[in-house]
Formats: sequence, structure tokens, C-alpha cells
Amino acid sequence: MTEGNQTFTSQFLLLGLPIPPEHQYLCYALFLAMYLTTVLGNCLIIILIQLDSHLHTPMYSLLSNLSFSDLCFSSVTMPKLLQNMQSQVPSIPYAGCLTQMYFFLLFGDLESFLLVAMAYDRYVAICFPLHYTSIMSPKLCVSLVLLSWVLTTFHAMLHTLLMARLSFCEDNVIPHFFCDMSALLKLSCSDTHVNELVIFITGGIILVIPFVLIIVSYARIVSSILKVPSARGIRKAFSTCGSHLSVVSLFYGTLIGLYLCPSANNSTVKDTVMAMMYTVVTPMLNPFIYSLRNRDMKGALGRVFCKRKMMV
Repeated sequence: MTEGNQTFTSQFLLLGLPIPPEHQYLCYALFLAMYLTTVLGNCLIIILIQLDSHLHTPMYSLLSNLSFSDLCFSSVTMPKLLQNMQSQVPSIPYAGCLTQMYFFLLFGDLESFLLVAMAYDRYVAICFPLHYTSIMSPKLCVSLVLLSWVLTTFHAMLHTLLMARLSFCEDNVIPHFFCDMSALLKLSCSDTHVNELVIFITGGIILVIPFVLIIVSYARIVSSILKVPSARGIRKAFSTCGSHLSVVSLFYGTLIGLYLCPSANNSTVKDTVMAMMYTVVTPMLNPFIYSLRNRDMKGALGRVFCKRKMMV
């Protein structure tokens, strides 16, 4: 598409992952297996929570939403990555690129807010156990989830609309496996100062503030645990928070490594690998973390299978 002496692009080329050609099919099989594991694992958690009445609690309601967010977050990038690995021209249309960016921001931000809600749930459960049911009411849980959706939808839409106003010229090669916002800004031939300012301001709200709130919640939890005289009480409290802490460490650890610890050498390769960690690996590992470390989930799985056997 041409306008005057300037050429605008209608599609982008995704360079994908830095994989040697001889390893292409092996990596394709590996990523396909990882994606299917992510889908099956997170679907299993959602189904178990819906089927087992013992899991109809605030904590597992939030976990169900987190699993849905993980499932969608991985599905935003993985199907296109798998398709492009089998394609001679790994392209994505302009509209498709903006759509992918929107949903990537939406579900990535949603995970961050849900982790805050889950940290607050654990804080109330350990620090105010007698008032847990009255504080973490179904109404509050629904409000926390709805607020998370509203804020993340607004944030994702804001960045998508700001990106849509930019022009992209002849250089249409994205050195990534998905339409990363920072990579798109580098390709733009328009003024991107407004976009960068909004990223800086909203980045603090969407990532830094939730991370600080989680740290504060667990600092209060640790302080409360240390006041528990019995070793059994301490073990029980830590086992309650262990799964959530593992997920928080995985999610925020990769984000901090990617955005707060820049590398001058091979930065593109590093960015791609780190992005794979929080878009593919973390959503895949979350079901294992919550099922293997959680007695309630293992108990629910056993009860569901027992019911199925009795029905047969």
C-alpha cells in the first residue's frame, strides 16, 4: 500500500526462535507437546474446581480464573508460533498483529492482578483465620476478578489504540516469535514518544504495584507465621502459600530478568528466550505446581475418578 513517496506495510514477518534448521522438527514437536500440556493441565484444574464441591472456596475460585488466564495467555502466541515454524513465509497481517498484541497484554496483565488477589486471599487466611469467610466473601471474590478484567481490558485497549495510530514503513521484520510491543515501536516510522511515556507510566501501575503488594502481603504473612509457636502451624502455613509463591517467582522472575536486567550482547536472543519462559513455560508449569503441591487438588482428582468408576 503506497501513499506519496512512502511505503506502508500491511503485514509483518516474524523471525521466530533462533533454531538451527536441522533442529526445527524436534523443536516443533517439543513446543507442540508443551502447548498441549498447558491446555490439558489448565483445563483439568478448571474442571476439577467446577466438579468438586470441596473446592468451591475463594482460593480455588481465583485459581480457576488464573488457570483460564494461563490457558488464554499461552494460546495467544503458541498456535501462531507452531504455524510459522511449518511455514516458508512466517507472516502475520497488520490487523492480526494488533489483535495478538491486545490479547497478549490483556491476559498477561490479568495474571498479574489475579496473583495479587490470591496473595491477599492467603494473607487473610493466615493473618485473620477467624474472619476469613466474612472477609473473603463470594461478593468480594467476584469484585476482585471483575476489577482485574476491567483494568486489564482498559490497559490493553489503550496500548492497542496508541499502536494503531502509528505508521509502519518498509522494514516489517519483527525479531521475535510474536508481536511484541517494544519490537513494533522500533519498526515504526512515526513519533513514538507518547507510546513510550504511556508504557512507562502504566508499567508501574500494572507490574510494579502488584509486585509490591504481593511482597507486602507475604511479608505480613511471614511475620504472622513467626508468631505461631508450633512447628506444625508453621509447616501448615508455609504449605498453604508454597504453590502460590512458586507461581509468583516464576512469573515475576522472568519479567524482572527480561525488563529490569537488560543485556548488551545477544539481547534479541535473550529477550526471545525470556519471553518463552513467561509465555510458554510458566503457564505449562502452573498446573503441575498447584496439583503436585496441593493436597486439596489431589484429593479432588481422586474423588472425581472414584465417582466416575462408581458410575461405570
